[in-house]
Amino acid sequence: MRDLTTLPKTHLHLHFTGSMRPATLAELADEAGVRLPPALLDGVALRVPASERGWFRFQRLYDAARAVVRSEAAMRRIVREAAEDDAAEGSRRLEIQVDPTSYAPFVGGLTPALEIVLDEARSASRATGVEVAVVVAASRMRHPLDARTLARLAVHHQPDGVVGFGLSNDERRGDTSLFAGAFSIARRAGLASLPHGGELLGPDHVRDVLAHLGPTRLGHGVRLADDLSLLEKVTEAGITLELAPASNVALGVYPTAADVPLRRLFEAGAQIALSADDPLLFVSRLADQYRIAREDHGMDDAQLAELARMSVRGSLASEASKRRWLAEIDDWLAAPAAPPSGPTV
Repeated sequence: MRDLTTLPKTHLHLHFTGSMRPATLAELADEAGVRLPPALLDGVALRVPASERGWFRFQRLYDAARAVVRSEAAMRRIVREAAEDDAAEGSRRLEIQVDPTSYAPFVGGLTPALEIVLDEARSASRATGVEVAVVVAASRMRHPLDARTLARLAVHHQPDGVVGFGLSNDERRGDTSLFAGAFSIARRAGLASLPHGGELLGPDHVRDVLAHLGPTRLGHGVRLADDLSLLEKVTEAGITLELAPASNVALGVYPTAADVPLRRLFEAGAQIALSADDPLLFVSRLADQYRIAREDHGMDDAQLAELARMSVRGSLASEASKRRWLAEIDDWLAAPAAPPSGPTV
């Protein structure tokens, strides 16, 4: 079997705070004098049911982690380390998702918060060789007018490296149609539409997202396995699913990694980009999602290479970059596989 950390791939669904290394979280908390919940430091993956109570636990821990990010230096460190970690796992491009609202009070406002992330993304790209682009994401937990403000901010900074506009947080909250105006602002300016949908809720929610937000890609979308006719329409529309198997298990959508319908979606023709989502909480990084595909779903190296190709094709990178990375995937697959370990018979 070939080394999955050397498989060229792209990373299209990673949240800013959720990308933090546990050691970085601990250091920032110490600097800020913040006492963290032990569950954030025990090195054990979060496992909660996909219920209101379960989501509340996830959100409480996420908010606790976000509360230690109180300076420009901390924000820059998170971006830089996310790029370094991606580079170590064979990622050629990272499209990191950030809502600058929570960090704005510590750095002088929304605009400086986003500009810090964008500036460090450019620096990290040069230092690591990973193309780092930024997705500005609004939250379903805030007023739709806040989303419009963020959409305009994203459009203004499109020349600086913003490539898309997203909508995150508990998809059971808020009325999807009320966010249509924000996404219209972003799409008219040429930004990709990258909302979450189809994880905690099923196909009907995906229909709402399709109708009102016009997605370029769909954050998660795993529940499309419940409606293959809708999946066919999504695939025909060229919409890539940002699948995060470890996230689905951690949030109780499926009981085990083997129960995530990755192979079913793959065999039905879905365009899939495996992603880590929030490795800080799920203790599972990008290469681990490919290991799940291999070990829990029996995918061989040719199929894993195709998953990597789909991640490249689903990215917002230039066509020249995509051609280069696709060729590198072909080279990875053409190289001899490692011999099996253990005694020979």
